[in-house]
Amino acid sequence: MANKEILLVVEVFSNEREIEKEVVFQAIESALEAATIKRHANTIKARVAIDRKTGDYVTFRQWEVVAANSACDGDVESPTTQILLEVARLDDPSIQVGAIIEEEIESVDFGRIAAQTAKQVIIHKVREAERSKIVDAYKSRIGELITGVVKRIEKGSIYLDLGGHIEAYIAREDMIPRESVRIGDRVRGYLKDVRSEPRGPQLFVSRTAPELLIALFRLEVPEVGEGLISVIGASRDPGSRAKLAVKSNDPRLDPVGACVGMRGSRVQSVTNELAGERVDIILWNPSEAQFVINAMSPAEIQSIVVDEDRHSMDLAVSSDNLSQAIGRGGQNVRLASQLTGWELNVIDASKAEQSAEAEVGKIKQMFIDQLDVDEDIALILAEVGFNSVEEIAYVPVSEMLEIEGFDEALVNELRSRAKDALLISAIALEEKIDSAEPAKDLLEMEGMDSDLAYELAGQGIITMDDLAEQSVDDLLNFSGINEERAAKLIMKAREPWFA
Repeated sequence: MANKEILLVVEVFSNEREIEKEVVFQAIESALEAATIKRHANTIKARVAIDRKTGDYVTFRQWEVVAANSACDGDVESPTTQILLEVARLDDPSIQVGAIIEEEIESVDFGRIAAQTAKQVIIHKVREAERSKIVDAYKSRIGELITGVVKRIEKGSIYLDLGGHIEAYIAREDMIPRESVRIGDRVRGYLKDVRSEPRGPQLFVSRTAPELLIALFRLEVPEVGEGLISVIGASRDPGSRAKLAVKSNDPRLDPVGACVGMRGSRVQSVTNELAGERVDIILWNPSEAQFVINAMSPAEIQSIVVDEDRHSMDLAVSSDNLSQAIGRGGQNVRLASQLTGWELNVIDASKAEQSAEAEVGKIKQMFIDQLDVDEDIALILAEVGFNSVEEIAYVPVSEMLEIEGFDEALVNELRSRAKDALLISAIALEEKIDSAEPAKDLLEMEGMDSDLAYELAGQGIITMDDLAEQSVDDLLNFSGINEERAAKLIMKAREPWFA
């Protein structure tokens, strides 16, 4: 009777839940073990083995072989689950600590397992198998579009029914702000993560990720799906506005027009899916400056200054176009910055022009003072891009000869004056350093001596604050300084900061 009943349960669970029979067998064994343990007054260890073909099963009581415990007067801590090594070796001289001894005992009747705990073990094991199966099935689908029906809504988060008893979870922060969703609605999302967890959701979906926008265009625009058009990147202000950068892999194809579609039908489909989010299609360009200009659309950029070191660009726009370039709440420039990866600063063109003129005037006056040249030559040098006397002294002669109106005699004279100016400046700096004296706080600092203080002052380190800003490597060039002393001096100089 019992064997047929077990085989029937295995068959039913396996077919209905679409899981392997072995998993159900293991679940029933765990349930029988739990029922066996519950039947005994004292806690014991038990193992149940079911014959996979006949359904017959046997039960074993288990003891773990342990060494004598001095804290228990040479006995075991748990007599119902442990046995001393000396006692176990009476039956098996080769047995070792950690081994398990088993003894067959009477099995509980499977037909009478009505205890809730036993039932829960079976259900729990089956659910674990189901959840593991879901993770295995969806792990390879991370990054894909997921479509489901809204099953329930909890505090702004929603659960999607994907079919086959599978649920996906969209957290409140991954929902488009102010989007109206009701139970029964079909919703699409981007599968961003799959995690194996004992409880709660396992499939995590986002409606705000930029990747969702890309996936939707891949679905709506056949040319993108076929690889004729590449989507370079996307940036979003979910529910409000987005930018999508595209390029064509076929010179005969207009990527922007293809993504917009006839009368805007394709981009409108994406907008409808994203709760009215307006999408700007941007043409990608290999020139980063031109790509930034495209990304700032519809604003018109008058001039652009690139700072490679800070990875930023200053964009000059006309006064009447300034608000459009920045966008509401800085939206336009923020999305363009996210799309291009550059830090973008929008400035008024008139103010930028004034600032540029002031900078040119400052550089011009420096050339007049240091090179003793007239205003016309100084202005030409500033306008062609020279910013310092060093550049004029060491730039190749051929480059300076390309300047209109400059001949070889003038270039050589300018280079000679520039080198003289640098020499005079270096001598003046050296005299200033030689005459430098350390401040009182540096002289009186603990661990400092007079010779070192004057040597530091000669290199511009005059106060304790100056010393506090140095690194250990900076001080190793001074006489009598090793790493240990350098570290102590720097930390001593920094003590006022912490105080």
